[in-house]
Amino acid sequence: MRLLKLLAVFAAFSLPAGLVRAETLTVALHPVADEKAVFATVESISVVPARGRIGGTVAQLNVREGDRVTAGQAIATIGDEKLVLQMKSLDAQIEALQAQANQAQIDFTRIEGLVERGTLPRVKLDEARTALNVAENGLRARIAERAVVNQQLSEGQVLAPSDGRVLKKLVAVGSVVLPGDAVVTVAQQHFKLRLRVPERHARFLKSGDKIRVDGAELGGEASKWGVIDLVYPQLEEGRVIADAAVEGLGEYFVGDRLRVWISGGIRPAFVIPASYVKTRFGIDYVQLRRADGTVEVPVQRGRELPTPALPDGLEILSGIRTGDQLVRP
Repeated sequence: MRLLKLLAVFAAFSLPAGLVRAETLTVALHPVADEKAVFATVESISVVPARGRIGGTVAQLNVREGDRVTAGQAIATIGDEKLVLQMKSLDAQIEALQAQANQAQIDFTRIEGLVERGTLPRVKLDEARTALNVAENGLRARIAERAVVNQQLSEGQVLAPSDGRVLKKLVAVGSVVLPGDAVVTVAQQHFKLRLRVPERHARFLKSGDKIRVDGAELGGEASKWGVIDLVYPQLEEGRVIADAAVEGLGEYFVGDRLRVWISGGIRPAFVIPASYVKTRFGIDYVQLRRADGTVEVPVQRGRELPTPALPDGLEILSGIRTGDQLVRP
C-alpha cells in the first residue's frame, strides 16, 4: 500500500501540469464583425488614352487588345505625306544654300587677298563679307526649319503613356486621325476592387476597414485580406461605392467580379478556441465543469472567427451560455 502511494506521488510530479490539472475557460460574449458578402469589380486605377500628336494616316499599329505595354513604348505610327514632301523641298533648298555659302566663302577669300595687295578697295571686302553672312544665315535658317519638320515626323510615333495593358484599339491601319485623337486605351496594371454595397450598410462602411476575398474566387488559393481606402460620398442606384486595395491580386480581366466579405456591423457572439470542441459521430461536444464533476453537452458550431489573440477562434451558436466553465478535452 505504501509503495502504491509513492508511485502516485512520483507520477504527479513527473507528468505535465496540463495532464494533472485540466485547462478551463470561462465563456463570455465577445464583439465580432458581422460579415456580409458583396460583389466587387476588378478595375484599373485609371484608364488613359494614347493620343497622336500630329494628324495624318495610321501607317502602322504595333499592339492589339490585351498586350502589355511599357511607358514610352511605340504603339503606332502616323504618317503625313505633306511632311515628307516638305522635307524633300527643304533638302533641296539646303543644298542650294550650301552651294551659295561655299561660293560666297570662295569670293570672300579671293577678294580679301586682292584687297591686301591693294588691287581692290576695302569696300569690296565689306560687300563680300556681307554676302557670306547672308548666305550662311540663310543656310542655318533652312536647317532649323528642316529640324522642325523632322521633329513633326518623329511625333508621328504614338507612345504608351504608362505601363499597363491595352484595353481597346480605336483605329485601324489606314485610318485618318487628327492631332489629339486617341489611338488605343491603356489600363494601368495596378488593380483595385470597386465595391457596390447596399445603402443599409453604408453607415458601417468607412475607410480603413478590412475586407476578405474568398479563396475560391482566387483559384483555390488562401483567402486574401484588403483595406478600404476610399468611400465615395454619393449613392448610385441605392448603393454606396468604395475602393479597396488588395495585395497580390494577380492577373484578372478588367471588369471581373469577385465575391468579398465586408463588415456589416458589430454583434456579440460566443467565441472559443477550436481545441475545446470535440466531434464524435458528426456531433460537436464541449466539456462543462460542474460542482460534481465534468459533463459533455452538444453544441452547434458556427463559422471560424480567427483573431490575432485567438488564431483558432470558433463561434458557438448554441449549447453554452455566459459564465460556463469549459474544460479542454
